[in-house]
Amino acid sequence: MNPLLAIILRELRRSWTSGGLMLPVAFFLLVAILFPFAVGPDGKLLARVGGGVIWAAALLAALLPVERLVAPDAENGLLDQLAVRGVPDAGVAAAKIAGHWLGFGPALLAATVIAGALLRIDEGALPAILIALAIGTPGLAALGVATGALVAGLRGAGALAGLVMLPFAVPLLIFGAGSVDGTPGALKLLAAVSLLLLAGCPFVAGAAIRMGRS
Repeated sequence: MNPLLAIILRELRRSWTSGGLMLPVAFFLLVAILFPFAVGPDGKLLARVGGGVIWAAALLAALLPVERLVAPDAENGLLDQLAVRGVPDAGVAAAKIAGHWLGFGPALLAATVIAGALLRIDEGALPAILIALAIGTPGLAALGVATGALVAGLRGAGALAGLVMLPFAVPLLIFGAGSVDGTPGALKLLAAVSLLLLAGCPFVAGAAIRMGRS
């Protein structure tokens, strides 16, 4: 089997068998459940801010599995074995990004339908939120893998991951929430930022993997 395809399948299997999928989705839904208690049951208010809440919850949920994306494979020697076989580090990172998104992206989109009902989001606005998440979550997955590679093996990696990832995710949050609110051009800017992250993060993660090996 192609080693990159094997990495994608391994990431999917890890998401479904080790709780890597359930934790981000459960956290995402928990935010959607608790937010109405914090601001009150006003349906108009919830509908107005619901899109931004969903994006903030998606960003925080994507941060939860960062520590397990690269560090376990670095510790057990898998990344070294792939390097010996001649698999480029950037290719390994790209495969991890694909597997990571397939492991949590579709489930997050499905959970968004439930979150939309909890936040009283109008049915007409829900498709726009789903489209924006479908465009933006691959960028979140790429950023998560790059962050995981940068903090792999460091003490307090979880706290460092948040400090590294969140600032770079702010454009996704801004343009994602803006596309839901109907801001002109926000969806195009969201797609541009997501594509930029997808193009650049494999090389950043690959460089971090090489540095960790030396």
